[in-house]
Amino acid sequence: MNHPPIRSTTILGVRVGRKVALGGDGQVTLGEMQLKSKAVKVRTFTGGKVLGGFAGAVADALTLFEKFEGKLEESNQNLQRAAVELAKEWRTDKYLRELDAMLALMDARNSYILSGSGDIIDPEDNVISIGSGSGYALAAARALLTTGLKNPAEIVKTAMKITADICIYSNNQITVLEL
Repeated sequence: MNHPPIRSTTILGVRVGRKVALGGDGQVTLGEMQLKSKAVKVRTFTGGKVLGGFAGAVADALTLFEKFEGKLEESNQNLQRAAVELAKEWRTDKYLRELDAMLALMDARNSYILSGSGDIIDPEDNVISIGSGSGYALAAARALLTTGLKNPAEIVKTAMKITADICIYSNNQITVLEL
């Protein structure tokens, strides 16, 4: 039996100087039906020094978060090294290769998007976004940054609210974490 794809999520991260915020909406959608409105798709690692968010299948993303946490421990809390090691394992491991998720990871200095094909994307600017509404959120955050706004949490909240008004797979039940 074929089920409609699960679509959901907008994850958005913004850095202004060394201030960082990462937020996610709470909607989980199956086909044309909203299954959940208050899911939390962002979390902290290493005592609040690293932020992570996911888009995709929840069980797959949680498996990747667990692997990432292990890589952080192995790399002495070095986000860049942990991201590279996770991407290598994700791409080469027979089981992990099948996982359907993307990760957005940030610390005070670095921002990365990780995918199962081995991609580690370091954005050109101070904005990172994944998920169904990522294009809307990215555009809104970039526009807000041009206004001179300096509070990344405020930028994330505002951009996510704009996204929720446009993207049918995102809602305004937003969770924002800060460094």
